[in-house]
Amino acid sequence: MHVHVQIVTDDDTPAPADIIRWAQSVDEQSPDDLGELTVRIVGPAEAARLNLQWRNRSEATNVLAFPLSDENMAASILGDVVICAEVANREAERDKKLRDAHWAHLVIHGTLHLLGYDHADDADAATMEALECTKLRNLGYPNPYL
Repeated sequence: MHVHVQIVTDDDTPAPADIIRWAQSVDEQSPDDLGELTVRIVGPAEAARLNLQWRNRSEATNVLAFPLSDENMAASILGDVVICAEVANREAERDKKLRDAHWAHLVIHGTLHLLGYDHADDADAATMEALECTKLRNLGYPNPYL
Protein backbone atom coordinates (compact mmCIF):
# COMPACT_ATOMS: atom_id res chain seq x y z
CA MET A 1 0.00 0.00 0.00
CA HIS A 2 1.34 3.41 -0.94
CA VAL A 3 0.40 6.09 1.60
CA HIS A 4 0.58 9.83 1.03
CA VAL A 5 0.58 12.03 4.14
CA GLN A 6 -0.60 15.64 4.07
CA ILE A 7 -0.26 17.68 7.26
CA VAL A 8 -2.08 21.00 7.01
CA THR A 9 -2.25 21.98 10.67
CA ASP A 10 0.12 23.40 13.26
CA ASP A 11 -1.23 21.01 15.90
CA ASP A 12 1.05 18.30 17.24
CA THR A 13 1.04 15.23 15.00
CA PRO A 14 2.92 11.95 14.81
CA ALA A 15 5.75 11.67 12.30
CA PRO A 16 4.63 10.94 8.72
CA ALA A 17 6.68 7.71 8.78
CA ASP A 18 4.57 6.48 11.72
CA ILE A 19 1.32 7.37 9.96
CA ILE A 20 2.49 5.46 6.89
CA ARG A 21 3.51 2.44 8.99
CA TRP A 22 0.14 2.37 10.75
CA ALA A 23 -1.84 2.56 7.52
CA GLN A 24 0.33 -0.10 5.89
CA SER A 25 -0.16 -2.41 8.88
CA VAL A 26 -3.59 -3.40 7.56
CA ASP A 27 -1.94 -5.12 4.56
CA GLU A 28 -0.60 -8.51 5.62
CA GLN A 29 0.68 -9.39 2.15
CA SER A 30 3.00 -6.66 0.94
CA PRO A 31 3.13 -2.87 1.27
CA ASP A 32 2.13 -2.57 -2.41
CA ASP A 33 -0.82 -5.00 -2.55
CA LEU A 34 -3.81 -2.91 -1.54
CA GLY A 35 -3.31 0.29 -3.50
CA GLU A 36 -2.92 3.93 -2.66
CA LEU A 37 -4.45 6.26 -0.09
CA THR A 38 -3.94 9.69 1.40
CA VAL A 39 -3.98 10.46 5.11
CA ARG A 40 -4.69 14.16 5.56
CA ILE A 41 -4.14 15.71 8.99
CA VAL A 42 -6.26 18.83 9.45
CA GLY A 43 -7.38 21.40 11.99
CA PRO A 44 -10.86 21.63 13.49
CA ALA A 45 -12.25 24.07 10.90
CA GLU A 46 -11.58 21.73 7.97
CA ALA A 47 -12.73 18.68 9.95
CA ALA A 48 -16.00 20.42 10.88
CA ARG A 49 -16.58 21.58 7.30
CA LEU A 50 -16.08 18.06 5.92
CA ASN A 51 -18.20 16.50 8.66
CA LEU A 52 -21.03 18.94 7.91
CA GLN A 53 -20.76 18.46 4.15
CA TRP A 54 -20.63 14.65 4.18
CA ARG A 55 -22.30 13.58 7.43
CA ASN A 56 -24.56 16.56 8.22
CA ARG A 57 -22.85 17.01 11.61
CA SER A 58 -21.48 20.44 12.44
CA GLU A 59 -18.66 19.57 14.84
CA ALA A 60 -15.10 18.49 14.11
CA THR A 61 -14.67 14.74 14.49
CA ASN A 62 -11.58 12.62 15.02
CA VAL A 63 -11.49 10.64 11.75
CA LEU A 64 -13.37 10.62 8.47
CA ALA A 65 -12.88 8.16 5.63
CA PHE A 66 -13.69 8.88 2.01
CA PRO A 67 -13.49 5.70 -0.07
CA LEU A 68 -13.05 6.36 -3.76
CA SER A 69 -16.32 5.38 -5.37
CA ASP A 70 -15.74 6.53 -8.94
CA GLU A 71 -15.59 3.36 -11.02
CA ASN A 72 -13.79 5.28 -13.77
CA MET A 73 -10.76 5.83 -11.52
CA ALA A 74 -7.99 3.31 -11.10
CA ALA A 75 -9.00 0.51 -8.76
CA SER A 76 -5.69 0.91 -6.95
CA ILE A 77 -6.73 4.27 -5.45
CA LEU A 78 -8.52 3.55 -2.18
CA GLY A 79 -9.45 7.07 -1.06
CA ASP A 80 -8.67 9.50 1.75
CA VAL A 81 -8.54 9.34 5.53
CA VAL A 82 -8.89 12.71 7.26
CA ILE A 83 -7.84 13.07 10.90
CA CYS A 84 -8.38 16.17 13.00
CA ALA A 85 -5.20 16.54 15.04
CA GLU A 86 -6.76 18.72 17.73
CA VAL A 87 -9.61 16.28 18.34
CA ALA A 88 -7.34 13.21 18.26
CA ASN A 89 -4.90 14.74 20.73
CA ARG A 90 -7.68 15.93 23.04
CA GLU A 91 -9.27 12.44 23.05
CA ALA A 92 -5.96 10.76 23.85
CA GLU A 93 -5.37 13.11 26.77
CA ARG A 94 -8.96 12.85 28.02
CA ASP A 95 -8.95 9.04 27.87
CA LYS A 96 -5.40 8.79 29.28
CA LYS A 97 -4.19 6.88 26.21
CA LEU A 98 -0.75 7.09 24.70
CA ARG A 99 -1.00 9.62 21.89
CA ASP A 100 0.61 7.31 19.32
CA ALA A 101 -1.62 4.40 20.30
CA HIS A 102 -4.73 6.54 19.77
CA TRP A 103 -3.44 7.92 16.47
CA ALA A 104 -2.52 4.43 15.27
CA HIS A 105 -6.08 3.34 16.06
CA LEU A 106 -7.58 6.25 14.10
CA VAL A 107 -5.33 5.62 11.08
CA ILE A 108 -6.12 1.89 11.09
CA HIS A 109 -9.84 2.56 11.61
CA GLY A 110 -9.98 4.98 8.69
CA THR A 111 -7.92 2.70 6.45
CA LEU A 112 -10.23 -0.23 7.18
CA HIS A 113 -13.20 1.93 6.15
CA LEU A 114 -11.47 2.51 2.80
CA LEU A 115 -11.21 -1.25 2.43
CA GLY A 116 -14.95 -1.69 2.93
CA TYR A 117 -15.20 -2.42 6.65
CA ASP A 118 -17.94 -0.70 8.61
CA HIS A 119 -19.57 -0.66 12.02
CA ALA A 120 -23.15 0.04 10.98
CA ASP A 121 -24.51 -2.93 12.93
CA ASP A 122 -23.29 -5.01 15.86
CA ALA A 123 -21.88 -7.86 13.75
CA ASP A 124 -19.95 -5.52 11.45
CA ALA A 125 -18.71 -3.52 14.43
CA ALA A 126 -17.45 -6.69 16.15
CA THR A 127 -15.60 -7.76 13.01
CA MET A 128 -14.02 -4.34 12.49
CA GLU A 129 -13.08 -3.89 16.16
CA ALA A 130 -11.47 -7.34 16.32
CA LEU A 131 -9.39 -6.55 13.26
CA GLU A 132 -8.38 -3.17 14.70
CA CYS A 133 -7.33 -4.81 17.96
CA THR A 134 -5.26 -7.42 16.12
CA LYS A 135 -3.50 -4.79 14.01
CA LEU A 136 -2.82 -2.62 17.05
CA ARG A 137 -1.54 -5.57 19.09
CA ASN A 138 0.82 -6.46 16.22
CA LEU A 139 2.18 -2.90 16.46
CA GLY A 140 2.62 -3.19 20.24
CA TYR A 141 -0.38 -1.06 21.22
CA PRO A 142 -3.16 -1.99 23.67
CA ASN A 143 -6.81 -2.71 22.93
CA PRO A 144 -8.40 0.74 22.40
CA TYR A 145 -11.81 -0.49 23.56
CA LEU A 146 -10.81 -1.30 27.13
